[in-house]
Amino acid sequence: MKFISTLFLFFILFSTSLAQGTLPESFFNGKSVVLVSADPGARPSMTWRQIADSVHTSLVKAGADPVAYFEMEQVTVSEEIQADYAKAFSARQIKNIILVTRQKNQMSIHTGPFTNDGKIIPSTALFGRVGQDYSEAGSQFAAIGVGTKSKNLLVLDVPEFLTISAQEAAATLKFLPRNPLNLDVFKLGIPIEGSSAQTGLLSYFKYDNYGKSQETILAEQANQKSGIEEILKQEYPYQVEWLTTAKTNQELIRDRVQFILMRVEGREADLMQSMGLEVNPSNASSRTVVKYYIKLLVRDELYIGTEWDADPDWRIALRKFLVNIKK
Repeated sequence: MKFISTLFLFFILFSTSLAQGTLPESFFNGKSVVLVSADPGARPSMTWRQIADSVHTSLVKAGADPVAYFEMEQVTVSEEIQADYAKAFSARQIKNIILVTRQKNQMSIHTGPFTNDGKIIPSTALFGRVGQDYSEAGSQFAAIGVGTKSKNLLVLDVPEFLTISAQEAAATLKFLPRNPLNLDVFKLGIPIEGSSAQTGLLSYFKYDNYGKSQETILAEQANQKSGIEEILKQEYPYQVEWLTTAKTNQELIRDRVQFILMRVEGREADLMQSMGLEVNPSNASSRTVVKYYIKLLVRDELYIGTEWDADPDWRIALRKFLVNIKK
């Protein structure tokens, strides 16, 4: 895993996304996976599956071969889960990624080539169309197929919804419900949210991120760093290192950074399942929460702590996690 500077990510997300991307060469001759992100506050109320049903015909008319639909929020639960989805896409010989984003005031459809790795998309400068609603965005996107003969034959008449079992994915990871050792010996690396190249690009197209201004992103990152520093001074007595430049795992370990503070955000029940924890169906929480954990680079182990401490407020979640790992 590599970490990139906030300024570098800023350049990726904004200076390139202002330019219109190009349609992938494989779009008319290759399988596509569709990732849908839907704002639950948009009206009329529609689930991500209903949105998939609404745009499927438009994608087919555009010349695509959409073989499977997934909810974007499920795919981006964590870097590890996203990497598992990427492996599944590679196994199905996926060539293209289509991103459908529904917000309160607009709908967008973008497409780009599948990278065949955990990033999934190569940049945020993807070919796309934006409309006021799914009908307008779908019609605009469908128009790209006019006058172009697609080699995608026998496409699905209706969308197919597949999933990667959270329990299955968790079995391939090393989430450990205990606290890491030797935090007093080695440094804890702390990336600012958005500084990781692994999931940052794909998450840019989530309904709550897409279209944010430069000022908003930079202000959020500055506010987050300040808040983390304040909590660390109170709750973490050991050495830390801010990850603001591109470094490989080997470079980090050489600099005595063996631990990385990781943050994930998603529906609470989804996060618990992805980490191999049992979820009581009668008490499953659909609230969106933030969960912190620590990654040990030398063994690729993920320590989530002995107590479940996720919270909708990232400051509370971080403080509770740091308190718990000292127990």
